[in-house]
Formats: sequence, structure tokens, C-alpha cells
Amino acid sequence: MTEKTSRDSGGAIGAPIILSNEPGSFSRGVLAERHPALIQQVRDAFPYGRRQREALDALLDEITNGVIEPLGPSEHDCERWADWGREHFGRSWYDAPFLWAESYFYRKLLGAVGYFGDGPWQGVDPFAPFKQAELRGGAVEEELRALDALADVPVRERATALLHASLWGNRADLGFSISAGEAATAGAANRGLVADDGATLWQLLPAGTSATVAVVADNAGRELIPDLILIDHLLEHGHAEGAVLYVKPDPYYVSDAMTADVVDCLRRLTRAPGEAGRIGGRLWTAMAVGILEVRSHPFFCAPLPYGQMPEDLRAAFEGAALTILKGDLNYRRLVGDQQWHPTTPFAERTRYFPGAVAALRTLKSDVIVGLEQRTVDDLERDGDAWRTSGTHALIQVRA
Repeated sequence: MTEKTSRDSGGAIGAPIILSNEPGSFSRGVLAERHPALIQQVRDAFPYGRRQREALDALLDEITNGVIEPLGPSEHDCERWADWGREHFGRSWYDAPFLWAESYFYRKLLGAVGYFGDGPWQGVDPFAPFKQAELRGGAVEEELRALDALADVPVRERATALLHASLWGNRADLGFSISAGEAATAGAANRGLVADDGATLWQLLPAGTSATVAVVADNAGRELIPDLILIDHLLEHGHAEGAVLYVKPDPYYVSDAMTADVVDCLRRLTRAPGEAGRIGGRLWTAMAVGILEVRSHPFFCAPLPYGQMPEDLRAAFEGAALTILKGDLNYRRLVGDQQWHPTTPFAERTRYFPGAVAALRTLKSDVIVGLEQRTVDDLERDGDAWRTSGTHALIQVRA
């Protein structure tokens, strides 16, 4: 699992890169169990023809019994992936860096279902049924109803509740819930926080600022809705004059957000009664007049850390008062998908990033930095899989 090391942006030797060749490891479980199951789920979700079914079968055989094969020469991005994967082709999937192997799996999955090819399946999101089912679910309706009560909470407490709702994403037991006039995040959620730089985040976005905030989205549906609601709060209460929401240009991982998912979430909000509908209306107008802008970039579907971002994206982040990176994958790309010691300073791992940066992440993989040693000791003493279970989260900020 730790055969390779990497160099950081300054050229120093980094921690071992996470691979997937250690039996029982989280990363191995993703490749050996989650990916084959996902192929079957996608296959069952659409009436794909023979060509797509055979391609999915071939991909399943490759990831379970074969070696990493390059894209065909007719693929639009074959040269790009040939460059990214030149060290990995012909090897076991388990011996490639975990971040690269995950990313390449999803690229090959899109190719198998004809997403990039000419034909009737071009541009059809293979994960759309899962996203749509979540948006139609009763849990979303319940969380949106909770916004009515949250509207009467003092602004500072409401801001904390919305920040934590965005942080926890699809944690249905937290969401926008409040209790006795106080955000539930002041109790239950805080017990799951392993790091909390929330106060620093708000200091970087004081009320009355003329700054722009950037939010790099993670998942669609029940995570994207609270992200949008947080953006509305920042705009409505003067913490930002404008906002840029970055999404994926193509389906990436199971439920990552694209522009179509933003529109679906806004429609879900605008059609809701009460406070949720009012928020949706404001966001809809903000997009129409350019106060809220949705952007994308091919880099968001690349198997690369943010230290290798292209100059145009670097310049865009540099122009924001704060860039908020949502979710686990963005965190792995931000600090490096490596076996850092958990007390490695967050500021050290993000010093290359242009401008102030914040990570809002529910822990769902092994990577972690920026913790106090006593926190690590307490978490390890419990014996739980705290790094990967989704029961813990963090807010980390580098000003």
C-alpha cells in the first residue's frame, strides 16, 4: 500500500502514496467491492444495448481479473490519459495510486456506456437515476421544511447551522435540524468534529464585504442543496458580494455535481413552500443576474492533486476572498492522497494554494492532516474506523 512516495510542490519528499494493494485496507475495498457493485447498478439502471452491456462486462473483467488497459486511440482524451497513466498501464489496478485508479475507473465507466461517443447514449449521465431518486425522497422534503424554523433563529446561530449542514452533506440526522431554538450542530454535530476552524472562516468573510467566494462542489442532491443554501446566506447577509460555484464538466464518481444537478436542485428549492422556496427564488435570480455564477473546468475530472492545477484555474481561485472545497475527494486532492501523519499542519499541506482556502469534509477515506495529537489519541483509543465511516467531519481553514 505504501510502495511509492511523492514530492510536494516545493520538491520535498512527501508521505507514501496510498495504493490499494494491502488486504483489508479501505482503498482495496473500494476497488474490489464498490466498483464492481457500481457497474452492476449502472447496468440495471438503464436499458443499455448490447454494445454497452458488453463494454461494461469487459470493464468488470479488467478491474477484477486483468491489468490496467489504456484508452482506445479514437477516444477524445486518449493522449491526456496516456500521459497521466504511462506508469500504470499493464499493471494491476491495485498497484496504481488510489486516487488515479478511482479516477480512471470512472473515466472508463463513462466510455463503456457511450457517454463520450456518437450515438443515443452520448451525454446521458449514468448516475442520474440515483441523483433524481434522492431529490424526490422524503428526507429532502423534511430537511427543507426544517428551514422554516431555522429562519427564526438568530443570524449567528443560523450561520453556524447552515455551515454545518453543508459540512455534513447527506447526514440526514443532522441536516438543518434545530432543537430548542439552537442549531443541533452545536451539540450532536460538534461531537463528531475532529477539527473546527469555523470561526476563522467567518472572520475571512465579514459582513459588508465586497468580496467573491468560490465554492467547489462535491456531491449533487442532498449535499448540493445545503451548499446552495449556504451560498444564499453568504449573499443575503453580506458575507460575499458574489459567488462562484464550481462543478464537474462530466459525471465523475457516483453523485458528483454538474450544472444540470445545480438546476435540478434549484428547481427543487423553488417549488418548495415556505423558506426553502424563498431561498430558491433568490438563488434563481442571483444566477440570472450573475451574482451567482456556475463554472466548470476539465481539471475537476483529472486524477491530479490541486498542486498541479492549470494557471487559469489558479488565477480564478486567487481572485476569491475564500475558496471552499467541499467533500472527501476535494480534500484528498487538496492535501495529497498520501499517508500523512495526522498532525501534519493543514497550512503546510496547502501553502501552495492561491489565496485563502477552507475544507469542509465528512471523513470517508484514510487521508487526514491538521489534527491535535490528543484528538488523534482519543480517536484511536475508541477503535472505530473514524477515518472512513462518515461519522466524523472537519472544518479546516488556511488564511
